[in-house]
Amino acid sequence: MFRVNLNRAEVNSSDNAPAGYRTAAARLARELASAELSLNLFEIPPGESLCPYHYEYVEEWLLVLEGSATVRVPEGEEQIDTGDLVRFPPGPEGAHKVMNRGGAPVRLIMFSSAHEPSVAVYPDSEKVGVWTGDADDRWMFHRSDGNVGYWEGET
Repeated sequence: MFRVNLNRAEVNSSDNAPAGYRTAAARLARELASAELSLNLFEIPPGESLCPYHYEYVEEWLLVLEGSATVRVPEGEEQIDTGDLVRFPPGPEGAHKVMNRGGAPVRLIMFSSAHEPSVAVYPDSEKVGVWTGDADDRWMFHRSDGNVGYWEGET
């Protein structure tokens, strides 16, 4: 049996994220030795976002553990609160961006299948990302100009 306690899981901040995207994460799937799921605990400080507006070709799920967040979806923006469970369908209709516009941190879990390589599309910046499962083997392409950095064109 593998076990993680969500109340005691240590979240670590990303050092290379720009302002507006500074979140902390615990990679729970790694700790639980999962081969079937991508499972991450995130803590989003006030004024920050989890990641740029994007969609993938697998379902993504979000469970709010603590706090309230704003989610941008194709139809507009919606508030989600503690206890809300959300499913983002595969493809463009599942596009989303999670933002903390409140005054307290938001803790949430995101999970999906762990099939790789995986593809994410970033409509605002016209990028496509490809992940192979190796942290050093991530590819970002601008749809018309070739390779670009992950944060290029994001606001």
